[in-house]
This record gives sequence, C-alpha cells and structure tokens, in this order.
Amino acid sequence: MASKQVAGGPTSRRYSEEEKAAAVRMVRTLRAELGTSQGTVKRVADQLGYGAESVRTWVKQADIDEGQAPGVSSQESERMKALEQENRELRRTNEILRRAASFFAAELDRPSKR
Repeated sequence: MASKQVAGGPTSRRYSEEEKAAAVRMVRTLRAELGTSQGTVKRVADQLGYGAESVRTWVKQADIDEGQAPGVSSQESERMKALEQENRELRRTNEILRRAASFFAAELDRPSKR
C-alpha cells in the first residue's frame, strides 16, 4: 500500500552534491541579477522541484563554507563527528580494560589450590 505524499510534507529524497551545488549557483545568480535575496530561494526550489528549506540550508552552508557567513563549516563538522566517534570508541575500550583489570586482580587475590 503506497503512502500519499502531502504537499509540504517531508520526503526521503537524497540530493547529490552536484544537484546541491547547482541549486546554490542558481540562487546566487538570481540574487545577482535581481539585486535582492527576497524570494530567490523559493523561486529556484520551485523551478527545480526541490524543497525550499533544503535549498535555503544548502545556500546557508555554502556561505559558511566559503567564509561569507559565520558558523561551523562542513569540514569542521565532519572532523567533530569523527573525533566524537573516536572518543566513544576510546571510552568503550577503557571500560573493557578496566573490567578486565578488575577481573584479573580478583583472580590473583584468590588463594591457589596447590
């Protein structure tokens, strides 16, 4: 049974980096031609059949990545994710080692059966 898509509702479509870059270029070109930023994102999104908020997010992130706006760049964000993953793995490893050390220390404290 297929679900009906509601207008304005979320979709599960994934866009390629080329599609995102093309949309950002189109928004910037339109802004330069019109001399305003009002309505450009929605116009481009409608023309391409993309969600306006998706296009708006891509333009904002492109501005941050290119140093035109303050914020966390995509590269910094990816680095943070990798460091957080490494941190989780190291914490897990430390917990395993702590438990193993405790186990073997308890084994050494038991009297032997000689």
